[in-house]
Amino acid sequence: MKLSPKEQAMLDGELGPARQWAIQHQQQVGRMFDAEDMVEASQAHMMADPESIGEAGVALFERFGSLPEAERRVAIPMITDPRGVDLTCYEPLGQTEEMAGLERRFIAACQKLGILLTDTCINYQTIMPPVQGEHVAYGDTGVVIYCNSVCGARSNFEGGPSALAAGLTGRTPRYGLHLDRYRQATRRFVVRQQPRGLTDWGVLGAVIGRKSGSYWAIPVIEGIERVPNSDEIKHMGAAMASYGSTPLFHIVGITPECQTLSDVGGDKLAAEDITAAEIGEFRRPFGAKGEKVDVVVFAAPQLSLVEMQQVADLCRGKSIHKDTDLIVCTPPSVYSDAKRMGLIDGIESFGARVLQGTCFYQQYAREIGEANGWKRLLSNSTKIVNILGGYGYQPALASMEDCIASAVAGEIV
Repeated sequence: MKLSPKEQAMLDGELGPARQWAIQHQQQVGRMFDAEDMVEASQAHMMADPESIGEAGVALFERFGSLPEAERRVAIPMITDPRGVDLTCYEPLGQTEEMAGLERRFIAACQKLGILLTDTCINYQTIMPPVQGEHVAYGDTGVVIYCNSVCGARSNFEGGPSALAAGLTGRTPRYGLHLDRYRQATRRFVVRQQPRGLTDWGVLGAVIGRKSGSYWAIPVIEGIERVPNSDEIKHMGAAMASYGSTPLFHIVGITPECQTLSDVGGDKLAAEDITAAEIGEFRRPFGAKGEKVDVVVFAAPQLSLVEMQQVADLCRGKSIHKDTDLIVCTPPSVYSDAKRMGLIDGIESFGARVLQGTCFYQQYAREIGEANGWKRLLSNSTKIVNILGGYGYQPALASMEDCIASAVAGEIV
């Protein structure tokens, strides 16, 4: 890979061991993907919950945190994905003190590195969303697909070490979605049944992601009759990335790089229908009507302020069933606004628990399920029902309205 003079200085160790480690890591990634050089990144976003990085990952951060300040501070604004334990009002759901201690150590190390502990997977709704053409280095799959597709920014999926490396160097290898040619469509889908609520948009994204089935497959979508709002397209993208590893999609006439089909080469592709039958077939395994529900979860992606208001409105004047729990996950910045507006009190009066800065599957989901005896889980997130089957849950999928109704009834309505 071709290095600039500053990048060569990093490689030679002139800017300290942390940046030397970072540029070496980026060279290895870049060579694997045939990157010719680096591209300057304006922001970095890192997935690094303690369950994922473990003791070794925290120790790496602590090692860099012990360096002189000029050597350890990140070079560009760097933010974080959800945490593994909500330490702001610490009442463990089933996490151990050892887990919480690992989290505290990681937070302290991040602060020394100058990393902003935003603890969110919806930074595009809360913290300086990128603009079209901006090169960034983002980690969370839902963040990457939204920012690539809706904002028109440019990022690959950056693993935790790669995101940290980008934060320290202010660069990322120029490959994949940083290049024009990899942003062209490779699959063309025509939607034959219009999505309505958040769950419908998520299911549509999941079906397209499953049919695409590859990080390098870029779908272009026709037939959408209205512009989705930010929460709807958020659920669509998060599910598409979860089911297909998809990092970018285009919607004709809606997303910024695809005002016409030919803008992304879609006119050269054979069209494939997304039918009502396929949508129904996808939903079938996530039914379970009439079964007892142990826990209802609103998370993955975290809830926006608008979604928090929707949940609070649905909870008003009602009470949760004594044998059912309800968990709501939202970013700290949204939590503070929702608290000021009375939304948190409304949701908690229903009997729910609102967590800030965490997401359900990133907070030791298996352990908290076992600790609370949760098996049957209900959510309106198509992404989370895909994930939690691997953590010992029996997941079911329903609209936000039906999720609250089920929490009141104690069974899936």
